[in-house]
Amino acid sequence: MATTILKLTAILSLTVSLLLSLHPQATFSFRIEDDGDDGEEYYMLDQPLIIPNLQSKSRFLSHTLKKDKIRKGTHCDPNSYHNICNGISANNGTSLLYCCKTHCRNVLRDWNNCGQCGNRCKFGQHCCGGVCTNVMFNDNHCGKCDKQCKSGVKCEFGSCGYA
Repeated sequence: MATTILKLTAILSLTVSLLLSLHPQATFSFRIEDDGDDGEEYYMLDQPLIIPNLQSKSRFLSHTLKKDKIRKGTHCDPNSYHNICNGISANNGTSLLYCCKTHCRNVLRDWNNCGQCGNRCKFGQHCCGGVCTNVMFNDNHCGKCDKQCKSGVKCEFGSCGYA
C-alpha cells in the first residue's frame, strides 16, 4: 500500500513538473511599465508651450502655436532650437519631458531613460521619481512606484506584509 502511494506521488510530481516546463511563461513575473502614467495618451503640460511658426510668411503673432498637451512619444529633435520637450514639466509636476533619441520621454517614470536620457534600469527595477528602484523590497515603492507600506510593515516580494 505504501509503495503504491509512493509510486503515484512520484508519477504525479513528474507529470506536474513536465507540464510546467512546457509553458514558456515564468511562474513569477511582474509587469514593467514603460512610464507608469496609467495608460493616458497625452502629457498635460503645466504651462502652455508657445511654438513660433517660422515658416509662415505672415508678420502677425496669431500664427504661433500654443500647446497645452503633448502626445506620448512625440517626435522631437534634441539639437533643434524648436525642441518641444526640453525639460518641460507636465501632469502637475509628476512628469518631466526630455527629448531622448528623437522622442519625448518622461525621465521620472521611463525605465529606459530614468533620470536622464539613456539611463536604463536593471531587470526588476522601476523608474520611481527618476531613480531606478527595486520595487520588490522597497517600503516606499512596494510593487509599484509610490505605494508605501504602513509603518512597521515590510515590503516583501512586492507586497506589504507578505508573510
